[in-house]
Amino acid sequence: MSELSIQSHLAAVDPSNVETVKLEDHHASLTVRSFGLTDPGKVRSSNQDQFLIASLCKALHIHNSSVPQPDVQQSRDRGYLFLVADGMSGHAGGEQASALAVSSVECFVLETFKWFARCRGREHDKVLADFQNALGQANANLLAQAEAHPELQQMGTTLTLAYSLNENLFVAHVGDSRCYILRDGELYRLTSDHTLVDEMVRQGVLEPEEAANHRWRHVITNAIGAGSPEIKVEVHKLRLEAGDIVLLCSDGLTNLVSDEEIAQMLQDETDPEQVCRQLVARANEEGGDDNITVVVARYEAARTDPKDIKELSETIPCWRKLFSSSRETLATEG
Repeated sequence: MSELSIQSHLAAVDPSNVETVKLEDHHASLTVRSFGLTDPGKVRSSNQDQFLIASLCKALHIHNSSVPQPDVQQSRDRGYLFLVADGMSGHAGGEQASALAVSSVECFVLETFKWFARCRGREHDKVLADFQNALGQANANLLAQAEAHPELQQMGTTLTLAYSLNENLFVAHVGDSRCYILRDGELYRLTSDHTLVDEMVRQGVLEPEEAANHRWRHVITNAIGAGSPEIKVEVHKLRLEAGDIVLLCSDGLTNLVSDEEIAQMLQDETDPEQVCRQLVARANEEGGDDNITVVVARYEAARTDPKDIKELSETIPCWRKLFSSSRETLATEG
C-alpha cells in the first residue's frame, strides 16, 4: 500500500497586505428593483419569447459550529442577470431555441462564471469575454440539438443579456432584441440590430427613414443557432448610476412603440412591474403583431440599514475576544 502524500507549507502574512472588511468600502452602493413580462400579442398563436431575471449571491451554509451564528450567511455583494430571447418564427423550433439559449446561459453562470471575483481594470474585459463564450456555447448547444432532431433544423433565436455587479453593467447581444438605458430622462440604445436593413443603413445603402417600413427589416443576419456555426457577439460595458433604468425587450415592442414613447413611460412610472405592463399594453394597442417581452431594472442608491451597523459593531468585539483568547491558549500551550 502506498503512503499518503501530504504537501504542507507555512506562509508568513504581512498584516498590511490583508484586506479587512470596512463598512464604508463595501460595494453595495446600488440596489435593484426589477420585473419581466412576456405576452403572445394579438396575432401569434404561440409565444416564442423567453426572459430571465436572476440574482447571484455568495452564501455560507453553516452545518455545525461552536460559534453561535445563523445557519446561512450571505454576502452583501449581488450580481443581477437579465436576459431576453426571441425565437425566430421563420425557423423551426423557435420556442425551443429561445428556451435552450436561456438554459445554456443559466448553466454557464452556475458552473463556469466566477461572478464573485473583484472586477477591476482588465477584469472587466474578462467578464465580457466570458459572456461571449457563453453565447457561443449556447449557439453550439442549439446546433447539436438541431442535428439530433431533424424537425428542429435551422432553429434559432436572438439573445440579449445584461449583467450587473455593484455599479458595473455588462451587455452581450446577438440579434434584434434590444438593451436600453434611461439616464436623466434620456434613453440610450446600447445594442444594434443585427438585421439586413440595419446593415444597409450602416453602409449608407439605405436611409434611416426608409428602414422602419422596409420589406427586409425582419431578415436577421446574426442569431444563436439558425444553422450557423459562427456568431458575432456584440458586447458593451458601462458604469451605472443611481436612477438608471435598464430595459431589455424583444422587437415585438420596438417595432410598434417609438423610443420617445418608451422613454416617457419609463420616466413617468417608477414601479418596474407597472411600466412593464404598460409597455406590453401599448404594443398590443398598436396591433400586437408579434410576441412582446420586456424586462425593466431600476437602480437606486442603497440605504444603509441601521441594524447592519449595530450587528457589525456587536460582532467585531466578539471576534476580537475570540481570537485574543485563541492566541493566549496557543501561547500557553507553546
